[in-house]
Amino acid sequence: MKGPIMTFRLTALRAGSAAFLAALALSAPARAADTIAAVAANFTDAATEIGAAFEAATGHHVTYSFGSTGQLYTQITQDAPFEVFLAADQARPEKAEAEGLAVPGSRFTYAVGKLVLFSTDPEAIDDSPAALKDPDLTHVAIANPETAPYGAAAVETMKALGLYGTLEPRIVQGKSISQTHQFVATGNAPVGFVALSQVIADDTGSRWLVPQDLYTPIRQDAVLLTKGADSEAAKAYVEFLKSPEALAIIGKYGYGTED
Repeated sequence: MKGPIMTFRLTALRAGSAAFLAALALSAPARAADTIAAVAANFTDAATEIGAAFEAATGHHVTYSFGSTGQLYTQITQDAPFEVFLAADQARPEKAEAEGLAVPGSRFTYAVGKLVLFSTDPEAIDDSPAALKDPDLTHVAIANPETAPYGAAAVETMKALGLYGTLEPRIVQGKSISQTHQFVATGNAPVGFVALSQVIADDTGSRWLVPQDLYTPIRQDAVLLTKGADSEAAKAYVEFLKSPEALAIIGKYGYGTED
């Protein structure tokens, strides 16, 4: 009798173990996954912090490719492997939807950018545009207005002030807002128009926060790209951008948000 009883007990144990493992599998969270997001350069610091919070909250991982919005959009049209697009404008995400490169209805404004005239010299800017009127000013750094919305906003600002004609010969252009900030930070340009997010934590130098009535609001839209339509990580990242945790980080870096 010992043999049959032992066989029965082993069979029951195996059956019970199998049932337990099946129940465990059903109750376990979805497997962590990766996604790739194309992100406007002005949002680098905020995105990095949001990425860490996203991974801690969901287990998913996001890899970023930073650059100017125009350059990133060109890469998207050339079949780059991006699954999410965080632009510095509304036009490119809207165009991505229209051209079938993004999931219809997934576009939303994740941040509203703010423009700053900045210098590493604490005496250069007196919280006004007066530095731009200095006849001895040698260079003004801006991002390429053709590809970077912050560059376009800088041009609008100079035109609104009636200074563009005078300043145009002195303009030096960065490929992105990151390179523009580098021009100023290294002293290659005494002043430059950069994103508030890039200098908000910097208590050195001097700056003028450009009034938002001098340029078209920099509404930065995000969109789920078609390559991410079936990606759980990509969809989770887009939703996380709307969460209170992400919105708090966005506000911390000086951006406005929209309901």
